[in-house]
Amino acid sequence: NDKERGGMRTQIGIIGAGPAGLLLSQLLHLHGIENVVLEARSRTYVENRIRAGVLEYDAVRTLEDAGVGARMNAEGLKHFGVNLRFRGRTHRIDFADLTGKFVMVYSQHDVVRDLIAARLAAGGAILFEASDVRPCDFEGEHPFIRFRHNGQEQVLECDFIAGCDGFHGVCRDSIPKAELSIYERTYPFGWLGILADVPPSSEGLI
Repeated sequence: NDKERGGMRTQIGIIGAGPAGLLLSQLLHLHGIENVVLEARSRTYVENRIRAGVLEYDAVRTLEDAGVGARMNAEGLKHFGVNLRFRGRTHRIDFADLTGKFVMVYSQHDVVRDLIAARLAAGGAILFEASDVRPCDFEGEHPFIRFRHNGQEQVLECDFIAGCDGFHGVCRDSIPKAELSIYERTYPFGWLGILADVPPSSEGLI
């Protein structure tokens, strides 16, 4: 099949170079499983895309176990609880006292930078600016991914396709409707986040 399609081959084809796709790539690499990551955007865009800024305890430990926690631990801010204001009173939720854990304030784009650096240092393949990405034979025994890179039509043969390209990505629409299950909970409130280059206003996250 590789010769017929004129493509490259790997064990896992990963679509999307966000935190999910990059962390999956790193964890697979640590277990000796070859993979290639395809990303529609440029490396500069991905590394500077501002998103969430808080990591839960288990995420911190996972990044450490994946070998990408050094800068996070050096520059991130550990928060051991939150203060909630209700009817004029402050209510302290002490994570350390209740669970012995903490959350880490460390921006998602910094996590992405650390993961990209680790993958490239280990010789990992991340193809940025891969356009017109199309998962093919998604249900078959020999799936492959068609895409354009450097102006050329290319094919990536793989054993499995990992769709890590988010809610609006191409992979979600590739799953047969009869097999797609959606679990959703809508909360009656929203968050407003303001990114400011100033010292922390308090020791607590909120």
